[in-house]
Amino acid sequence: MKKQNLPQDESNLKSANMTEILYVTDENDNYTTANSIGWDAKKAALDESMALINERIEEARQNVASHIVSPVIYFMELNKMDLGVLASYVGMWQWRVKRHTKPKIFKTLSDTVLKKYADAFGITVAELKNFDGKQEQTSS
Repeated sequence: MKKQNLPQDESNLKSANMTEILYVTDENDNYTTANSIGWDAKKAALDESMALINERIEEARQNVASHIVSPVIYFMELNKMDLGVLASYVGMWQWRVKRHTKPKIFKTLSDTVLKKYADAFGITVAELKNFDGKQEQTSS
């Protein structure tokens, strides 16, 4: 793409005072970099991805409220993690983390284990223990 044709469409990057560096060709057809505040095609793809993520977060919240899963699932989704990532953050095997996503098991966890999860999610142990899915949280 030629530098003069680089899209500068409104996107979330602009509202966050950020730009994206892209490779372009200059007037002599040499590769160089240029900043873009976004382009419509990428914005549409990112908006769709964020909508899907928000749906997963909402589903997790409802599942916590219905006692189907523990708060670990909700905060994992809220922080855009999967079991593997969360397991590495808390220093446990994935199968063990998966057990902790069951409400019955979650209620038996010690404060030491809960602290590992709380630290990974950037919240307090009390917030983790008391999250019932009836109210929404904001991501950090």
